[in-house]
Amino acid sequence: MAKRTYPHRPNYATPPGYLLEEYLEVWELTPAEFAGRHSLPAELITAVIAGSAPIDADLALILEQEFDLAASFWLGMEDTYRRRLAEFARADAMAEFVEWAKGFPLRELAKRSAIEKPISDGDAVVQMLDFFGVASVAEWQCRNDASRVAYRHSPTFASNERNLATWLRLGELESEWQRGPDYDPEQFRDALHEIRTLTRTPTGQALEKTLGLCNQSGVALALVEPLPKVAVSGATRWLSDHTPLIQLSVRHKTNDHLWFTLFHEAAHVLLHSKDYVFIDTAHDQIAGFDAEADEWAADFLIARSDWNDFISGGHFSEWAVRSFANRQGIAPAIVVGRLQRERLIPWSRLNYLKARMRWRE
Repeated sequence: MAKRTYPHRPNYATPPGYLLEEYLEVWELTPAEFAGRHSLPAELITAVIAGSAPIDADLALILEQEFDLAASFWLGMEDTYRRRLAEFARADAMAEFVEWAKGFPLRELAKRSAIEKPISDGDAVVQMLDFFGVASVAEWQCRNDASRVAYRHSPTFASNERNLATWLRLGELESEWQRGPDYDPEQFRDALHEIRTLTRTPTGQALEKTLGLCNQSGVALALVEPLPKVAVSGATRWLSDHTPLIQLSVRHKTNDHLWFTLFHEAAHVLLHSKDYVFIDTAHDQIAGFDAEADEWAADFLIARSDWNDFISGGHFSEWAVRSFANRQGIAPAIVVGRLQRERLIPWSRLNYLKARMRWRE
């Protein structure tokens, strides 16, 4: 049996200047003396010994004459040294890339068929770059740093940022097939009035019609199942100057929360800057913006004067809630949700008037 051999791959690189230094010691020459003998800058020889300056063809010929070692030998040592340094640099970079890729929910993305199950660390890097549509980790980092994400202003935000970036990207990919006209604010307002009445219909049917109404007014709408460690109800951002995207997580899995979040995000589209990515949780992000969106959504769903008349009586039975919802033309769940948020009834009351939702397996 042939003896198996293994190539030697040291984890260090020795500059050829190391051998030059040994020869100078044998010949009892200092770097400055050697440089002076050949009209070279002393700093150059010191830098070659340290490995910070290369041995070029001219210096290799001088070393050949001085120490009787072929110029090709010195140049070969120099080439090997530089290649080893380049290999170390690539390895360091790849290690950083691998750590970057491993910071994302790879298993969950593969489960959702957003990526294929990585077969290696390098494959994970390639697939995540492709998932985000970037050529390098640096490009991803630049884009991520440049985005003006509203949640970053809140010290109470609890979501994992990599997972959040992944969830947002899933929304972008979900919206790619939605093609409509440029955003029209008046048409979007009209669409919201119609969507308001759809809250009374079965949620699945209502969402299908809602998607069409949003697209017809130039608004993309994406429902994306939340990822682990992403405590987000919804998000709003502009994909371009002409297309806003509303993204919903249906995190609380009830129709009252779904509809209120939709109208909350609609308020960001209608009222607020295109420059921000609004990430909405149970906490405030940018002072005033979320409160304004909450107020707008609440008043759009139920006029303030009508709401004040309703709650002034203090009667919140099932019959009272259903009757008020019928007069308003909205789902009773929306009334229940608002009563609970304003602490007019306990969170445990009338929840059977809400429709439960779940993601398809």
